[in-house]
Amino acid sequence: MDALSNFIKELIGVLSSKSVIGLLSGVGLGFLIHWQITKLFGQNAATAAEKVRDDAKKEADHILREAKVAAKAELIKIKDDFELEAKERRQELSGIEKRISQREEILEKKADVLEAKMAGVEKTEKEVELARERVTTKEADLKKEISKQITELERIAELNRDSAKDMLLEKIKGEVQNETGHLIRSLVEEAKQKAEKESQKIMIYAMQKYSSDCAYEHTTATIPLPNDEMKGRIIGRDGRNIRAIEAVAGVTLMIDDTPEAVVISCFDPVKKETARLLLEKLISDGRIHPTRIEELFKKSEKEVEDAVFSAGEAAVLETGVQGINTNLIRLIGRLKYRFSYSQNVLRHSVETSYFMGIIAAELRLDVQKAKRVGLLHDIGKAMDHEIEGSHASIGADILRKNNEAKDVINAVAAHHEEVEKESLYAVLATVCDALSASRPGARSETAELYLKRLDQLEKIACEFSGVESCYALQAGREVRVVAQPTKISDAEAQVLARDICHRIEKEMNYPGQIKVTVIRETRSVDYAK
Repeated sequence: MDALSNFIKELIGVLSSKSVIGLLSGVGLGFLIHWQITKLFGQNAATAAEKVRDDAKKEADHILREAKVAAKAELIKIKDDFELEAKERRQELSGIEKRISQREEILEKKADVLEAKMAGVEKTEKEVELARERVTTKEADLKKEISKQITELERIAELNRDSAKDMLLEKIKGEVQNETGHLIRSLVEEAKQKAEKESQKIMIYAMQKYSSDCAYEHTTATIPLPNDEMKGRIIGRDGRNIRAIEAVAGVTLMIDDTPEAVVISCFDPVKKETARLLLEKLISDGRIHPTRIEELFKKSEKEVEDAVFSAGEAAVLETGVQGINTNLIRLIGRLKYRFSYSQNVLRHSVETSYFMGIIAAELRLDVQKAKRVGLLHDIGKAMDHEIEGSHASIGADILRKNNEAKDVINAVAAHHEEVEKESLYAVLATVCDALSASRPGARSETAELYLKRLDQLEKIACEFSGVESCYALQAGREVRVVAQPTKISDAEAQVLARDICHRIEKEMNYPGQIKVTVIRETRSVDYAK
């Protein structure tokens, strides 16, 4: 309140000073006017000047009174506003003090609770530490007691710990092998009972739906000649014609003592076909010289390229596979001139595509994707003479570069068990590839390869422990293994058959499947006297 009083007094002093200044200004103005009038008009204007001065004085008094009234009104308004603001501030400060007081009370309560919890935690920690010490002591005592017991047991059994452990492990191992054999046998029998009928039904249905010719085609190109004189014309002076043919076509011509025949040899089947057409054109034309050879080679090469693309298109249309780009169609067409064990690879791919589509429909899979895998599974054989690696891995790389789906690429890469199968399409590719290759008349092989496979089968089976003898039967479709009954139990015989199958699958290439039969027999003989 003292500060308010001082403020009001200072304000009144300021206003009074302003009024006095205004009054003095008015009086000075009056005198100035009077002096000017006197100076201008002389003595005759003195009366008028006096009047003007009186009026100015009255006006100054009036202005002073109005200023004092306005100053008092303003002072009253400022005082009221100040008191109102001071009241609001006091109320606000009171509320803040109340909230602070409440928070202090809450904090005090929380501090009390925290102190109580800390005391409880300290107590618990001490109890845990004591319990840990007791447990450590008991563990030490228990270890000492166990050591004493083990020492006593070793003394009684006359065995040390390692020997007893080995005996126990050996016993458990034998029991586990026995139980494993029984389990494998029961699982295999159950799986066979459930799957054999259904699988046979599906396979027979697929084979009934598609039946192809049993055709054997030669893998070499032999060109008949009208007479032996044509051999000399093909060779040319100093061998220039035959060198020109071999250089431009990339093949090797074999002209031996065989009458009226020329044999073309080349790893690339497309080049071999181009050279065959070239020789036929040269023989029919009769004009054989390096310039004519180059001219006719270009025509033959164009014809073969058109035939390759047409063969690829025909295979795609025949199988009904959609969305095959032109690069893959051209590679598919090249398979027309590729043979595997005298089986045409293009026809084999079409057969596999049909088989996969039929079986996929039975299993409710994507028929289009299954046919696509079957048609493309051997596409690597179109380039395996130019790129190192297996035809499965080469084919997978080709499909990857042509943006094929991942499951299609995996099925092609895994159809010979080179990588892990990631989908049912990969399993179908393996099955249908074997189905097309192993059907009667599909492929032929030399006696040397046949005997080598039989010998390899018997060697693999005889390498296992407990095998007395083994025999390959039914043209290598079955292996019968005679086991020693004293070393192999009935349960272990099933495990032995499974292990032999795994070795055969891993180490051998063969069409179809091979049956492994393990025979174990015990005979007891005695004589009555």
